[in-house]
Amino acid sequence: MLQLHYYPSNASMAPHMLLEELGVPYELKLVDRAQNAHKSPQYLKLNPNGKIPVLVDGELVLYETAAICLHLADTHPDAGLAPPLGSSERAHFYKWLVWLTNTLQPALMLHFYPERWADDESARAHLKSHADASIGAMLDQLDAELARHGQPWLLGERFSAVDPYVLMLCRWTRGLARPARALPHLGPYLQRVLARPATRRVFEREALAQPWV
Repeated sequence: MLQLHYYPSNASMAPHMLLEELGVPYELKLVDRAQNAHKSPQYLKLNPNGKIPVLVDGELVLYETAAICLHLADTHPDAGLAPPLGSSERAHFYKWLVWLTNTLQPALMLHFYPERWADDESARAHLKSHADASIGAMLDQLDAELARHGQPWLLGERFSAVDPYVLMLCRWTRGLARPARALPHLGPYLQRVLARPATRRVFEREALAQPWV
């Protein structure tokens, strides 16, 4: 059985939503960050970076959220969570997934954890300010893409594995001065992802308080 090592509202949320979308048997293994369990010797054997999540699929131990999402989509092709291999749609699927994990997510990490990059309080404030400006521009980019094609999901007509990833990252902006939910096209899109039964099950199982985004 698949095992997802997770913590509520962390980067494990996107794979958790995909597992629910797939409807396959899986087991949740809580990694209690409040007790520093992600830095324990036992967990570091699974992920030497000490980060959440980890997916265990038989003999395969996989970390990095985007890699887990790709693996779940590829091993369950009938679910249609990724466009066909070799298609232009698949290329855009890769583009957005990599953009989310490599562009938007690092900016969010800089907002939440500026102390990882600077010791001086003034420097931290500057880093956070620059991160917030970058995040705002990236949210505008997502909003513009949804406005451009006018379809319900980020890739167009079909829901895909990038949509839970977008929801996860946009949820993290809920405390910012200009959160994702405030944008004219992004806000309704997030509500569409939230309305999916699989998404609601995840939010309820992770016992997340309202508002969800």
